[in-house]
Amino acid sequence: MSNANSNNSNSTDTAPSDRPVRVYADGIYDLFHFGHARSLEQAKKSFPNTYLLVGCCNDETTHKFKGKTVMTEDERYESLRHCKWVDEVIPDAPWVVTQEFLDKHQIDFVAHDSLPYADASGAGKDVYEFVKAAGKFKETKRTDGISTSDIIMRIVKDYNQYVMRNLDRGYSRKDLGVSYVKIQTVAMHRNEWVENADRWVAGFLEMFEEGCHKMGTAIRDRIQERLRGQGSGKYLLPNGEEEEDDDEEYYYDEDDYFDEEEEYYYDNDESDDEKDEKEMSEKDEKETKEKK
Repeated sequence: MSNANSNNSNSTDTAPSDRPVRVYADGIYDLFHFGHARSLEQAKKSFPNTYLLVGCCNDETTHKFKGKTVMTEDERYESLRHCKWVDEVIPDAPWVVTQEFLDKHQIDFVAHDSLPYADASGAGKDVYEFVKAAGKFKETKRTDGISTSDIIMRIVKDYNQYVMRNLDRGYSRKDLGVSYVKIQTVAMHRNEWVENADRWVAGFLEMFEEGCHKMGTAIRDRIQERLRGQGSGKYLLPNGEEEEDDDEEYYYDEDDYFDEEEEYYYDNDESDDEKDEKEMSEKDEKETKEKK
């Protein structure tokens, strides 16, 4: 059994039964999120009857040992007061828990996740080393995928978008603490997208259409190759239809052909006879006139 589980087992045996068990949890609680709330819920449910005290370090202590916070100490205190699992908030909490602090607030147990929390003050390797050794530690589980550092990382990653977002909502350049050159650079990138969106989309659609055409051609070629292998003699046209055999379409009747030709020559002969007859008639008429 791990030391954490042993501490939990021992703490249950020594918990008072005639009053609520006073459990203490502490932290920075910057940008208070549901990961914080879940850890406090676990601390609150450590015992059937629990009074949960939550300590929060002030800005001076936090900035000295951990770094700059987004929210002020008063904002962090107030956020904790609105968490339904918290019974009491202790402002200006110490960075390292001591016996004197436990006695002052009549704390029975301290709740936190079991990972060693580096003591930047130099007092020890783990700020909870003392309460773990005393058997007064209650382990809670962290919530994966959410932390204050993760939230800040998301903002930093999409910094330009958030700058433009707040400018659109009425914040000034001075409010955001960014230079005029930075504002123009961010705006230029956004305008570039707006101006070129249609062209980029059209280019994508053109590439997509070309890809579909190549795919269709390849499929047609495969089918033609398959048909040739089967000896069908049929081929596919570019539109996907089968080419018909033209050899079977052209037939003619030789008798009909020559009948038409004879009729043609007959018409010519008849025309010549009429012409000769007319000439003879004109000649006879001329000779008659001369005799007279």
